[in-house]
Amino acid sequence: MPVSIRNPDPPIKDSVFDMFRLDGKTIIITGGAGGIGYEIARGLAEAGANLALWYHSSTVADQLAAKIAADFHVKVKTYRVAVEVYDEVVAAVAQVVADFGRLDVMIANAGIPTKANGLDDKLENWNRVRAVDFDGAYYCARAAGHVFQKQGFGNCIFTASMSGHAVNVPQEQSCYNACKAGVIHLSKSLAVEWAKWGGRCNSVSPGYINTAISGDCAFEMKEAWFGLTPMKRDADPRELKGIYLYLCSDASSYTTGADFIVDGGYTCR
Repeated sequence: MPVSIRNPDPPIKDSVFDMFRLDGKTIIITGGAGGIGYEIARGLAEAGANLALWYHSSTVADQLAAKIAADFHVKVKTYRVAVEVYDEVVAAVAQVVADFGRLDVMIANAGIPTKANGLDDKLENWNRVRAVDFDGAYYCARAAGHVFQKQGFGNCIFTASMSGHAVNVPQEQSCYNACKAGVIHLSKSLAVEWAKWGGRCNSVSPGYINTAISGDCAFEMKEAWFGLTPMKRDADPRELKGIYLYLCSDASSYTTGADFIVDGGYTCR
């Protein structure tokens, strides 16, 4: 009699609202004290998740963590980590597991921009952006993935970018674009590799978001962005909370290897 290779179905809740709850789950968010990361953190905490917020240079990470904990009555701790240093990432993942007793989701969100084209960019700047945006994303997935593989479940979510799908204008940023394209395909590749032992991996590709990173851009550049975006605006970072909640929760239990573009229509023109 032939033996089926079909995996068993996971337990599914009848209530869609219950499916989106994150009670008891531990989630790492890299870049968790930044504009997108902080709003993601608030959304997940509201759904009941305990949070490990990783930061590198923020001076207000502890205050932000305390506010989330007070607002939503969840456990929140901060960790200073250079995601481009693999040994630091491994040590921080281990510390999170020790502090919280478990790890359910890694959100590899940390990233830095580049503001020069491929010929004018200094090599040290290229290497720095690549180290944080691509190597750092992989290091986070790898370190968390070893934990996930041992426990037979786990979930990695990358913050990619619409810049991994389209070449932005008028700014020139070859390194950033290439790194984010790499992150999207890394996510898909890991999704296939992890599926056999119960892991999932997806990415989110935001468009222009109203955060401090874009705050110093010239008026004319922002107007050019709005002109190329069908919705004629950038996004409030709170508009990203829903997609990260979906991907962190059991509502997305059959979703892996997907990239979710949230860009106001920029890439569908």
